[in-house]
Amino acid sequence: MPAPASLRLGRDFTVFWLGQALSVIGGSLSLVALPLLVLDATGSLVQMGLITVVSGVTGILTGLFAGHVVDRSDRRRLMVACDLARAVLLGAVPLVWLTAGPLMWPLYVLTVLVTALKTVFDVAYVTAVPHLVGTGELTAANSRLMGTFALGTLIGPVAAGLITGGPGGEWALGIDGATFLISAVSLRWVTFGRVAPPADETAAPAPAAPAGGLREVFTAGFRFLWGHALLRPLTVLLTLLTFVTMGATDLLVYRVGEELGRGAATVGYVMAVSGLGVIGAALAAGRLRRVLGFGWCWLGSTGLIALSVAGVGLSRSVPVIALLAAVFMFGSTLGGISSMTLRQEVTPDELLGRVTSAFWTVHNAAGPVGAAVLTVLGARYGVPAASVAGGALCLLIVAAGLATPLRGARRGPAVKGAADRARTPGGRRSGRAGEPTPGA
Repeated sequence: MPAPASLRLGRDFTVFWLGQALSVIGGSLSLVALPLLVLDATGSLVQMGLITVVSGVTGILTGLFAGHVVDRSDRRRLMVACDLARAVLLGAVPLVWLTAGPLMWPLYVLTVLVTALKTVFDVAYVTAVPHLVGTGELTAANSRLMGTFALGTLIGPVAAGLITGGPGGEWALGIDGATFLISAVSLRWVTFGRVAPPADETAAPAPAAPAGGLREVFTAGFRFLWGHALLRPLTVLLTLLTFVTMGATDLLVYRVGEELGRGAATVGYVMAVSGLGVIGAALAAGRLRRVLGFGWCWLGSTGLIALSVAGVGLSRSVPVIALLAAVFMFGSTLGGISSMTLRQEVTPDELLGRVTSAFWTVHNAAGPVGAAVLTVLGARYGVPAASVAGGALCLLIVAAGLATPLRGARRGPAVKGAADRARTPGGRRSGRAGEPTPGA
């Protein structure tokens, strides 16, 4: 299907798209290299789980204020700063390994800092997309970004496995740092705000960024979420789903690398095959959402995640596990595109950073606990038992979703007055000084 003209010809979107696509190759390197680096240094699934827990907790804490920072900042400059800082931190890992040898504490420090920067960047990214394309092209734009990123997930894991098995995982992280430097340079050529942001005619005027404390900064976005007929159940159910999905990669890596006795290169190939699921979802998301609507897309994607998580633990065949990993990524990507587009469609622009931050903070809250529980269960009883338990929980989430307005929902308009309920005491209309009128 040919891309919409604005997506083909829009210079700002094209530069943004290509720069972030290259950056995701580096991110895919780290996704595989970091747990392999921990496994090589400690041989412990629990230590892998602890790194995931630290990342999850940091993301939650950063999410409390990330949306406020994004809504009050020049988003391009903020994204460039986050990229440059991550380039320095990840680029330092090979130097640390060469001078001090394998150490766990630098990986914990690195995880905290890089995750905090990533959280701020990702919120800014979501809020930026509506200013690069028209309202009716949001699903296509998000799909295009996801699809291009998927090419990186095909290349990155294979490269990570080969680099980790050769020079070492520390060099894979260093290369990731270099890709963030390229991303920062590309963003300097992007101008946000050339396309009017989406507007929801049923939504009341959004509140200004609060002048109060951290609690008010966070609750402005949360009140909007809770006042929306679709965002409320979506947030609750996605919180339960994240309990399973945050630790799923650790289970897969340990299953293939340890329980089945395969090497780092095999893990990389399995993760690369999973990228086919991202490509498939990116290509199909627009059509599926038009035909099935938001609700069935999201609930169906959760059902696919359930089957794949359980199947990875039960199968001993590496090709089958790779196929199931692709199914997992198809479901995760389809659900992610659907939920991100819904938020962009129904949230006032001046509130989008805080709503996105609150959404991610709340639904990611269960992730560190889930990662810890799943990895401990996997270490004690084996990955098969932990995976089946995770798959069963995902099926319960689908069943619960069928009893909410998500069932059959297409595009949900914002609940009238939701933004008013998000207004903090004494709030005023937003006036972001110094911002050039500008996201998964």
